[in-house]
Amino acid sequence: MPPSIDVFAKVRGHEREELLRAAREADLMPYFRTVESPAMPVVEMEGAPRIMLASNNYLGLTGDERVMQGAEDALHRYGTGLTGSRLLNGTTPLHLQLERELAEWMEADDAIVFTTGHQANVGTLGTLLGPGDTVIVDSADHASILDGVLISKAKMRPFRHNRMDKLERALQRAQGDGGGVMVVVDGVFSMEGDVAPLVDITELCSRYGARLMVDEAHGAGVLGARGAGASELLGVERSVDLRMGTFSKSLAACGGFIAGPAEVIEYLRIASRSFLFTASAVPAALGAALAALQIVRSDEGPALLATVLERARYLADGLTAIGYRTLSGEPVRTGPGADAPLQSIATPIVPVLVGDDWKAALLWRALYDGGVFTNCALHPAVPPGGALLRTSVMATHDTATLDRALEVFARVKGEFEAEHGALPQAEAS
Repeated sequence: MPPSIDVFAKVRGHEREELLRAAREADLMPYFRTVESPAMPVVEMEGAPRIMLASNNYLGLTGDERVMQGAEDALHRYGTGLTGSRLLNGTTPLHLQLERELAEWMEADDAIVFTTGHQANVGTLGTLLGPGDTVIVDSADHASILDGVLISKAKMRPFRHNRMDKLERALQRAQGDGGGVMVVVDGVFSMEGDVAPLVDITELCSRYGARLMVDEAHGAGVLGARGAGASELLGVERSVDLRMGTFSKSLAACGGFIAGPAEVIEYLRIASRSFLFTASAVPAALGAALAALQIVRSDEGPALLATVLERARYLADGLTAIGYRTLSGEPVRTGPGADAPLQSIATPIVPVLVGDDWKAALLWRALYDGGVFTNCALHPAVPPGGALLRTSVMATHDTATLDRALEVFARVKGEFEAEHGALPQAEAS
């Protein structure tokens, strides 16, 4: 018999093993740090208070008394878990009310709630697409979108991030693939914080007869008059076939949803494996998400939405004034027609470009020691040479807290550059 191959062999001697070992030895690992308090503007992390500039709690609702009460009420009514799938014993009135209100918020026919946002993308794309179809994705799309495409076995045609000429080329090539065509893009991209040019994308999809799905995970609860996301803000809701959203950002819980035509949503309910064959979400998460959604849709919503974007601009302006290079994305068209005005759109995500992976880890550590926690994005999460520190703000960050963070950024920059060389400079305005 030929010798068997140990499937565990790949965990030893892989390309990142030495890098990880060196990072751990130098205590430069920016991941799996322990948070010891709620997700507030200032948190306790590993025994010290740190300004939290790495949370997706954009509206700050995880600490809202009404959201916590929604979770507590659901816990007491339904217990700690439903211990079954939605298909069997895992559907409650909370699910039905949440799906109804999500559909109203998105101005869609219907909505379906998944246990996680990852499952929403995987379960939708893996169900609606098949081996004969083509899916066209932005190179910066969420990993869960790519996972769904892989499960579907559809032909994948990626295009360079936000490059409409590359998208059109992919659509042209897909005409000869023989099956259905779907374009899937993030509304707000999670690392870069920029917004997809959805007016251009919807026009191209219409021209080539392709369906369009927009992942609004980082846009819902942030952009638009209703907070329904980039599709609402740019006025293309009627031209987007499906929208995905998550509860783990602005809605202060955990879970995901898809909103769209009633016939598609009903088909997902009976055919999506990640919906049918996973346990229903814990009731507390559903109760929290519903309470948060009701706050967003209330008279308080517009002020919360305005505040988080105002805070993001404040942080971005402060970082630029210090000399850091922040990424803001290209302006996007805000209406039909080649002469439609272009607009630069702020989001709560303010990336600081560093470039080199090791420099990014060292800068992250210096800020961490100074009392500021950021996310460190290295290749392959970003392109080679594009390492960055991803900062993000909440509506509950006050300017005094952001000023303290900026003071740390300023001090660290001078010390860091003296020892490790210059960082990318802020672009001239």
